[in-house]
Amino acid sequence: MNWLLVVLGAMVGAPLRYLTDRAVQARHDSVFPWGTFAVNVTGCLILGLLTGAVSVGAAGPHLQLLLGTGLCGALTTYSTFSYETLRLTETGAGLYAAANVVASLVAGLGAAFAGVAIARSVWA
Repeated sequence: MNWLLVVLGAMVGAPLRYLTDRAVQARHDSVFPWGTFAVNVTGCLILGLLTGAVSVGAAGPHLQLLLGTGLCGALTTYSTFSYETLRLTETGAGLYAAANVVASLVAGLGAAFAGVAIARSVWA
């Protein structure tokens, strides 16, 4: 049963990542990887909300597998983040590469902490 929850979550997360990435990136005329940034920060927020919900007993292990491991595991992408940052550096856009690293770290952590705080205030 556990593996099925992960698969179901990933079946939603993977196409959602691709479609969101393309939609966001198409709206920006920049070499900055806005699509990947958006899906990664969104995934951090979802994981924060889920973590907060679990910490107050509002969510259980099945939801963690479905949303945390499955959906967010397929939605977020460290490999694409790394690749795009490397490509920015290789093409001479070092400032964009550094901005991508710093902004992704700060926004991702901020979204995760915000998600935990929101979940705790809603379900506590």
